[in-house]
Amino acid sequence: MKRISTLLTIILIFMMVPYLLSQGYLNLEQKVIRHTLPNGLRILLLERHAAPVISFVTWANVGAANEVTGMTGIAHLFEHMAFKGTKTIGTKNIEKEMEAMAKEDETFEAWLAEYRKGAMADSIKLAQLKADHQEAVDAAREFVVSNELGEVIEIEGGRGLNAGTGYDATLYFYNLPSNKLELWMSLESDRFLNPVLREFFTEKEVVMEERRMRTESNPTGKLIEEFIAAAYKAHPYGEPIVGHMSDLIPLRREEANRFFKTHYTPQNLVVAIVGDIQPAEVTDLADTYWGRIPRGSEREPVDTVEPPQLGQKRIEVEDQAQPLILIGYHRPDVYHKDSAVLDAITDIVGQGRTSRLYKNLVKEKKIALATGAISGWTMGKYPGLFLFYAFPAQGHAVEECEASMYEVIERLKNEPISEEELTAVKTRAKVNFLEGLDSNQGLAMQLAWAETFFNDYQELFHEVEKIEAITAEDIQRVMKTYFKKKNRTVGMSVSPEA
Repeated sequence: MKRISTLLTIILIFMMVPYLLSQGYLNLEQKVIRHTLPNGLRILLLERHAAPVISFVTWANVGAANEVTGMTGIAHLFEHMAFKGTKTIGTKNIEKEMEAMAKEDETFEAWLAEYRKGAMADSIKLAQLKADHQEAVDAAREFVVSNELGEVIEIEGGRGLNAGTGYDATLYFYNLPSNKLELWMSLESDRFLNPVLREFFTEKEVVMEERRMRTESNPTGKLIEEFIAAAYKAHPYGEPIVGHMSDLIPLRREEANRFFKTHYTPQNLVVAIVGDIQPAEVTDLADTYWGRIPRGSEREPVDTVEPPQLGQKRIEVEDQAQPLILIGYHRPDVYHKDSAVLDAITDIVGQGRTSRLYKNLVKEKKIALATGAISGWTMGKYPGLFLFYAFPAQGHAVEECEASMYEVIERLKNEPISEEELTAVKTRAKVNFLEGLDSNQGLAMQLAWAETFFNDYQELFHEVEKIEAITAEDIQRVMKTYFKKKNRTVGMSVSPEA
């Protein structure tokens, strides 16, 4: 079986050669054009004329890690706000709408002042103030053209309009026919030049409901939030991206506006455009539309550093649900020389049916329904967590899975992996990397990521070199360096005691 597996690996590598050449991978780096505007905004361009379509990615170098105490969830909330339109998109009458929005804010302040009295608040007065605020919200909605931005994009042939917020970034992306390039330039630049945070209080309720569904009513979500909070004592990675409910309730529109003005400056934005384009036309339009945005002030960096852990941390979350165990080890950021090795360890230990965790816990011992590993819980701008997880099978406890997971970890520390296994890991890593470059949107995402994180998109094209450089000795060294009991946090969901 080993000889057959090795042969298949070699065949796969040779099959990749024409793939690399046909996709022009070796020449992609030289084809990318970086255009930097006077205001600091960077635009990455790559021509691909296979289809008359363009993929657009706007990568904002801001996420939940940039929030301050008491305002968790504001990065995610602003992502929602970015779809609400501008002074010209999404409104029936901007002047009257702004007056109505001011009334919303005024009534919310009155309610908030009473709400913050806590146990001393007058419940009757509080209910009346809430009703007054809701009346103002309803009145402001009369001037709103709901979801006009999304409808315009869809009518013009746009697909895949979406966004996402993480700890280290907020992404906005969609695709359009190539003859709609100027439309994208106009719409996308305008929503970061003239955003109007309309329907703020309604959308805040949507985010709060999202928190209820994904965290407060979800056993896995509850455990993850408690686990992350236990793993971090100082760094903002320990706060939930969706925010704490007690932080979301008092959030004001003006605070979201300040967050935007602080972090959504041109120098914190990278735009990646990949597809059927003519670079000269794109740069001219970018100068016209994106050049309108004034350069902002330089923001303060995240100075907080998570101190070394002093010993193992353990938490339990009681819940009548499928048990789950999480085991996390602190790891360095993506800039560290060991980052690529940690990614390789993820593949060996916890990715797919050939991984060691799956074979040991699911296939052989049959004590788990599912297992896995995640190299970086965050994007990795700052030191993060390497996470293992397992869902115990019926009749088996989380402690049984935990013991077997440690056996897998210790074996990888003490026994070097075979050359065959290392070759297979490298091959899968290269295939996964190259698959990410196959689509216009995937390539635009990765270019924007590299330019934002490393200030150089060319770093993307060194990923294969990093993978190739990994040795069996590196695997053992990294396992022994980071996968220690003292560096470990364990979280598990357990049934409540009778």
